[in-house]
Amino acid sequence: MTAPETAAEGGPKAPEDPGTALHRERAHHDACRAALAAMVEGADRQVVTGEDVSASGADAEVLGYRLRSHAKALHELPEGPLFFGRLDFAHGTGGDHEGLAHHIGRLRISEHPAAPPLVVDWRAPVSRAFYRASARDPQGVAVRRRFGWAPGSRGDSADLTGLEDERLDGSGRPDGASRPGAEGPDREGADGRGGAGAPGGIVAREVERPRVGPMRDIAATIQPEQDDLVRAELAGSVCVQGAPGTGKTAVGLHRAAYLLYTHPRRIQRAGLLILGPNRTFLSYIAEVLPSLGETGVRQSTLHEEIARRPATGTDPDATAVVKHDARTAEVLRRALYGRVRADGAQDLTVPDDFGRRRIPGAELARIVHGVLDEEPPYEVGRERVRSRIVRLLRERVERGSGPRPAAWTRRVERSRPVSACVEALWPKARPEELLAGLLSDEEQLARAADGLLDPAEQRALLWRHPPRSPRSARWSPADLVLLDEIAGLLAHPQGYGHVVVDEAQDLSPMECRAVARRVRFGSLTVLGDLAQGTTPWAAVSWPAQLAHLGKPEATIVPLTTGFRVPPAVLALAGRVLDLLDADVPRADSLRRDGVLRVRRAADGGLRAAVAAAVREALPLEGSVGVIAADHQLDGIRAALAAAGIEARGPDDPAARVTVVPATLAKGLEYDHVVAVEPAAVARSEPRGLNRLYVVLTRAVSRLDVVHEQALPWET
Repeated sequence: MTAPETAAEGGPKAPEDPGTALHRERAHHDACRAALAAMVEGADRQVVTGEDVSASGADAEVLGYRLRSHAKALHELPEGPLFFGRLDFAHGTGGDHEGLAHHIGRLRISEHPAAPPLVVDWRAPVSRAFYRASARDPQGVAVRRRFGWAPGSRGDSADLTGLEDERLDGSGRPDGASRPGAEGPDREGADGRGGAGAPGGIVAREVERPRVGPMRDIAATIQPEQDDLVRAELAGSVCVQGAPGTGKTAVGLHRAAYLLYTHPRRIQRAGLLILGPNRTFLSYIAEVLPSLGETGVRQSTLHEEIARRPATGTDPDATAVVKHDARTAEVLRRALYGRVRADGAQDLTVPDDFGRRRIPGAELARIVHGVLDEEPPYEVGRERVRSRIVRLLRERVERGSGPRPAAWTRRVERSRPVSACVEALWPKARPEELLAGLLSDEEQLARAADGLLDPAEQRALLWRHPPRSPRSARWSPADLVLLDEIAGLLAHPQGYGHVVVDEAQDLSPMECRAVARRVRFGSLTVLGDLAQGTTPWAAVSWPAQLAHLGKPEATIVPLTTGFRVPPAVLALAGRVLDLLDADVPRADSLRRDGVLRVRRAADGGLRAAVAAAVREALPLEGSVGVIAADHQLDGIRAALAAAGIEARGPDDPAARVTVVPATLAKGLEYDHVVAVEPAAVARSEPRGLNRLYVVLTRAVSRLDVVHEQALPWET
């Protein structure tokens, strides 16, 4: 079977016996599998051939890199079905795709690069109709077909178990889905958009399917409002205020994949970065981009991006809050530029072959003040001072003895008198030395913080026992943020073309500035939920947070349609949301399933009740997450082990039963969640109720709340 197929002459494809249609689609998948194998073999052959091509060194290196990267990406594609949908375009509508049929999958597959594709990439322009077409706006589509695959399929054609058609041209109903129990065809969303209302059978089963292991991609189930965000322009920054279960993380990852596909050269040249809150979260999402055909994308935490030194120290809460405050950026700037000494500069005398040349201190001061007015990075400013001093010297020499060669200029630039003068005027600085001096010297800190920090805040910053040298200092995580701020004042860091920041509501103003420095000339996709902010400095307003991120013009888009969290779970979480100081829209779940149970344990029987809840969940399909306040974890693990239940930590995403500290639950999800002692979670930290809101919304099918103490939403 070749593609694109041609629909029945004179109109859309005639209704087909479901069994025959399923047979034809399985045969097409076999053809796609063979073509993909040929593509992989051809890529390997190109690498071998490319190594023998005669070319200049630079050209050969670029060619070899591209060929090897392409072959590597094809080899790293995860096994799985090669398509998930199909579009049959109607006759008589005009356009390049009139009367054609296209299969939609995660990457383009063809029998030859110049041949029509057997599978069209989901990011291609023609594929947008798969997500956007509806009965009201068919966009030239006669029939949209979705395919049902056996859970966990490795891509065998026999795993194609069903199909479901939507006729969008109003010409009547086709034969229907090909397996018993599938939702009827010709469906339309509740709002008439064909996909934005209650999902059809195949989509519903995919969305609600129990999940064990890392996050899956959602290319087959993207909804129109999600598609708008995925395909937003590269130049514009977007902020997604996503309620639990609305797919904001998946949208951000699919946007990254879309940008890599649509702007490959710009993104590969400038770079793309995925920033997650912690390594557990990154391991959970690690397989999404490879499943979409994108490998080699940097996925990191902000700490990993900025760390100049290991974080071996800790700060009291009051100290950390001050260090993360935006005012501290100005304190550091003052401390750094306070080292510059323009006024009172001494005269500079430089001997050369034609005598001694002198620059009065007043002229040197004018040079320094001129550079300060330009506000360059500190190291750039230092070199500007040097070059202007040398230029002034050269002008005076040349007035008397003619032009000087470049060697003369280089010699004078590095001469001892000039270097000593530059050091006196604009001293060299290192982040560790500057910060250590500031945190160790009460008078120096007072000068830099005057009018910015009150005396108590200044005392909170000072080290009680200063280290003997910056090398022996025990830097805290907050100190690493300050060191990055100073490094950014010295020289602009290497930036990225686009950065996706997840859980952005938890970033402090100083952490936001670290992100902003890395995307000065690029764009951002900001993902988060103000109600899920749990750090002491969590954002309370997206406009303020976006200003700290350097993108105050970013568009703020709410996602409120929940696909993963059942309505009963959202209703319970809503009772906690009512207790929070968070101005966010509520989520509405499209699902109609889900189980919520709240059980009170007998006094002293909490751990036994947790073990019983897990035991009851094990016969059911899906993953089980036991989430509790961090200090309760050891006792819960011991109780599960005593009950003969094997449990792993959150770093093992494939585990059947996972015990998760509440502080690491953000961004994760489990089919069945046992939430332990909500009151303990709520009391465990200043924003404990926000943490509890996170914990309760990790369940995608069933939630058991097990408690001894009074529930926070009932007190």
